[in-house]
This record gives sequence, structure tokens and C-alpha cells, in this order.
Amino acid sequence: MKRILYITMLACTMTGCERFLDTESYDKKNTGNFPRTAADAEQMITGIYSTMSTAISDAVHTHFYMAELASDDRFGGGGDQDRDMQGLDHLMNTQPNRFQPFWRARYQGIFRANTAIETLDNVTSWASESQRNQLLGEAHFLRALFFFELAQMFGEVPLTIRTEPENLPKAPAAELYAQIGYDLKQAISLMPSVAYSNVVAGHATKWAAQALAARVFLFYTGYYNQTALPVANDGGEVSKQEVIAWLNDCINNSGHGLVSDFRNLWPYTNPLTTKDYDYDFPNMGWEGDGNRETVFAVKFGNFSDWGQDYTLGYSNQYVLHFGMRSPNGQAGTFPFGQGWGAGPVNSNLWSQWRQAEPNDLRRAASIIDAPNDLENYVWGADNMVEETGFWQKKYMPVTAYDDNGNLVPSYAVVRDGSINDFQRAHTQDLVLIRFADVLLMHAELTEDATRLNQVRRRVSLPEVAYSLDALKRERRWELAFEGQRWFDLMRWHDAAAALATQEGVPIRNKGADTQMRAFGGGYRARYEATGGFWPIPQNEIDLSDGVLTQNPGWGTPAAEFPGW
Repeated sequence: MKRILYITMLACTMTGCERFLDTESYDKKNTGNFPRTAADAEQMITGIYSTMSTAISDAVHTHFYMAELASDDRFGGGGDQDRDMQGLDHLMNTQPNRFQPFWRARYQGIFRANTAIETLDNVTSWASESQRNQLLGEAHFLRALFFFELAQMFGEVPLTIRTEPENLPKAPAAELYAQIGYDLKQAISLMPSVAYSNVVAGHATKWAAQALAARVFLFYTGYYNQTALPVANDGGEVSKQEVIAWLNDCINNSGHGLVSDFRNLWPYTNPLTTKDYDYDFPNMGWEGDGNRETVFAVKFGNFSDWGQDYTLGYSNQYVLHFGMRSPNGQAGTFPFGQGWGAGPVNSNLWSQWRQAEPNDLRRAASIIDAPNDLENYVWGADNMVEETGFWQKKYMPVTAYDDNGNLVPSYAVVRDGSINDFQRAHTQDLVLIRFADVLLMHAELTEDATRLNQVRRRVSLPEVAYSLDALKRERRWELAFEGQRWFDLMRWHDAAAALATQEGVPIRNKGADTQMRAFGGGYRARYEATGGFWPIPQNEIDLSDGVLTQNPGWGTPAAEFPGW
């Protein structure tokens, strides 16, 4: 990825902007002279995308990270002082403004999307109408995605769809989702129907918008017990049949499909690593970032540096966080590398998966049974807590040996010339939407097993009849550790019961045997108190002069994680 100089824009949060230039300038870009050309427009859209990696640079306080550690399939982990990680698992607070970097990054992206939507028609030199529609569609897609992630995290949030400064209260869920529905319908209608391979890598497509619309529809109608997705600006509503039609279009015309082997989706099968990796798998061959199964992903590159405020804007920090704590992560645990030890896998997932699908290759392809799989695994490394001995493989540092036989912290150091530093070397895409998920959403909406069984055939599992329980199991196995389990539990109203099963699971704290225990009244109590939503940053509430109010279940002693 090339380092890009992004346009100078004022980052807007919920409280608005102090000012935004609208006068003619000959040395700065502003609303008086920008955008004018198609190149300006492309630069403006790139500026929206840049806020995605900005958020991930502070990985521990983000949508994806929260969804992984809060779900029943993973614990918090980390060292005994990593209370932020453990607090996410227990649905408890650790600091008043823990989500502020993510909140501000998302509203910064929304502001930039608003600016693009308001000004792109100032461009007079489009190469074609299709180019204009693609870029405008991307702006609508990204605004929808950002609002959706905020809504999934916080429930009701301010709905800022103009660039003018406004101090807004939380919008009702129906109003918020109506705007998301409107933006996705705009994106679907605007972006041309071209094969995904003909779109710039990392950019949204019509197919990504259709898939995101299905995800939004399922979450909104499920969690809020509705039958349709509302659409703002007198757009009526999106019905289930319309969503199914969109998914049919995506499945039949996008060019996306399943890769032949599930294991080849993940970087531990890359050729630089597999020559030294003793794993019973004859078809090692990572399909790479941007493979045909990737519908939408966040891109990273090898220009990572500490930057302003010591953030890592170009490196996939999730990979670092989910790595093993030192002295693990070296040659003794090859090819799985070093990190902060977040998100150890709940042993219940391993045992339930083995009992339900003993022949499912995805289990061993997705989970490391560290004491049995790794030669010199060390329990309690660096005072690790909530340790189970199970780790996920999908977003994990994958090491390799360079031409001189030296172990490097990522295959990307050899392949891409990435920085030889275990904190900054990771370039793996974060896949937000995968084609297998499209097929499973289609099965759920149609209540038909055809697409579900298509996913099962890839891993040589027998066909099953459709049932909601069968669909739930398939989503859990196929999409484990991809940020979907938590939101699936929320929309199916299964979260309270599923989270409660974590209590009593065997773990080790600093190498000593113990059991996962309840804090704040227990998992069920915390979920029922909050509805699964997280606290709005206190600074945002204070800046609003009382216009914003805190979410239920927060601001009490029961909400504060005391630590082990």
C-alpha cells in the first residue's frame, strides 16, 4: 500500500465542527475549490477510507475487538494488568472514555462522507457517469457502515447527516436504521454492476452494499423484533424479499465465490511459512488478501509507524493483540507469533464443536490446541490470565524464516518488505464481509438449506435440513473469530443464556488452575442491564451539555470491572 497524503479536513465528532473553510484559497483545499476534478473526488473518498485504519490503530476499543472478546467463544485474556481486555469479556467498564477514539474516528468518517455526498456534484470532469456513481455510492456505503457499527455498539447515537455543526441527542433506533437503509439503497442503485475484480482493491462495491444491507436487515429486525427495515426520506421500507433479491444478485453476478479449501483463507497457509510448518494439510496455499471470497475488507500496508499519539495507522493491530504472550510466539510456537495475549478461546467452543461436528476440518483450521499442537508452549507467560490453552488461527501473527534462517515476526517481512518488528509487521486484511456469510444470510432469510449446504460441502460435511438451530450452528463454526458471533447472539436474543455458560469454565491465571468467575452480578445480569450496548464516552456527554445521556446499565459500581 502506498502512503497517501490525505486532504486536510476538520474531524467532526457528534458535537460538530468549529469552522470549515468555504472561501477561495490558492494553497489549501477547502469547500470553495475542492473537489473540482475526478482526481479530487477520488482523493476525497480515500480520505473517508483512511478513518477505518485510524480506528483500528487503537484496537482494544473498537467494534471488532469488542465483538470478539465479549462473545461466549472467547475470554478477555492478556496480562494481569490488562483490565481493558478482561472488562470487555465481562461486559464491564474500565475507564470513562474507553471508546472515545473509536467514536471520534467513526464520526470523523461520517463527516467526511457527508462532505463528499454534499460536494461531489461540484466535479465537472468525470471520466464517465459510472465513475461518478461509483464514488458517490462508496460515500453512502461508508456512511451506512459507520452508523451501523455505532448503532451495534451503543444502541442509539446522534444522527449527523449534514456538515453543519449540530449538538444532537441520540436518535431513536428506527430513525437511525432508516438512514442506514437509505444510504445502502443509494449505494446499491448507484454503484455499477461490475465484477468485484474490476474495482480498486479495498473499495466498496454494489455487492458489498447488498451484503451489508442483509446484515443490517437481520440485526435490526431480529434485535428490535421488526419485520422490515425502514428507509429515510420517504423511502418506505426494505422487505425481506427485497433483501433476498439483492443477495441473489450478489451470489449470481458478483464474481465472488468460495475458495476451494477453507484453510487457504488464512495466512498460516502462505508458502513462506508452510515450508517449515508441520501441519497435516496437503493443499497449503494461501489465497491471499483480496481473494474471491472477500466481499469487503479493511486494507493495511507496510508503512506503519508510531505516528501522532503513538498510534499504528497502517498495521493490523488486531493481529498483534491476538498473538501469544512472550516467551511464546518464538520458534517454540512456530508459526504462531508474539503479541498481547488477548482473546483466548473458550474451551467450551472446542468441545461443543467436536461433539456436534467431529469431522469438521474447520475446527482445527480455526483453533490452536496449544499444549498439543505447539512444541514448547509456556503456560502463564508474562502473567497471562483467563488462559485456556486454545487460541484462534484466523487473525494471529504468522511467522516465517528469512533467507538467512532468521525467524521474523510476520511472513510480510519477507514477502512485502514489511517492518521487522513484531508490533508493526502485520499487513493481513481485516475481512468484514466474506462470501460464505452471504450464503448463510441467504439461507437464514429464505429458510432454505441450499446455500447452507453449499458452505458445508466445501469442508466435506453431509447435507442437513434447514432449521434455525442448524443455521446457528453453521454460522458459529464457519464464521468463528470474524466478529459476527456477538451480534448474532444479540439479534437471536440468545446472548444472556450463552454468556452465562462461561462461568465455571476451567482457566489458568498466571499459570495457576482456577475457573472463570462472575463479576458485577454475573454475565447474565450484565447483559440484561445493558441490552448488549456499551457506554457512550463520558467526554462526549460532557461536551453535549446534557443533550446526550448515558446508556442503561452503566455508571454504577456493578458496571466497573475490579480486575482479578
